[in-house]
Amino acid sequence: MWNGKRVRTSIFKQPVAGRVRVSKLNLAGDEQSDLAVHGGADKAVYAYPSEHYPLWRAELPEVDLPWAIFGENFTTEGLLEDTVHIGDQFHIGSAKFIVTQPRMPCYKLGIRFGRADMVKRFLQSGRTGFYLAVLQEGEVSASDSIKIISRDEHGVTVADVVTLYTTDATNQGLLRRVSELPALPEGWRDYFRQRLWDPDT
Repeated sequence: MWNGKRVRTSIFKQPVAGRVRVSKLNLAGDEQSDLAVHGGADKAVYAYPSEHYPLWRAELPEVDLPWAIFGENFTTEGLLEDTVHIGDQFHIGSAKFIVTQPRMPCYKLGIRFGRADMVKRFLQSGRTGFYLAVLQEGEVSASDSIKIISRDEHGVTVADVVTLYTTDATNQGLLRRVSELPALPEGWRDYFRQRLWDPDT
């Protein structure tokens, strides 16, 4: 129940033992609840860096922060928003993934934390994590390493996209690069194209 209404959400997650099947749209047993705003091929899997947890624990000492409280499918190590590029590809287990976009939170993050200000705090922190599309279906487990297959040649990080969206929509050079990123979903590219200036005006 949230603000007097019953809400369906998949943000409450628990660690899973053993191998889990990865399909084009999600992980077995972890389907998205509201497909109008969540899920789809470009947001099949959500990864969140474990390195952010100590920072959140320092900022929110009164909140219990178990793994996956942010709703992530993978809690990762060694992949941060300022070094991971949109379009980077990874092997995890027998599955293959590509980074597509940062996570923009909805009100359900506030539900999970029991505080309405969490969405704003999350965005302002820049610690968004990122979504992965599934290039090759397979199986993963918590013990699998993450192997980098390729780094996207455009060199636009997840953090670059977050910065453009939240604080710096006037950086025309970066806006142009981001609006042409093949791995970034069309909705994002169109959003940034609308913020480009016409050089002839």
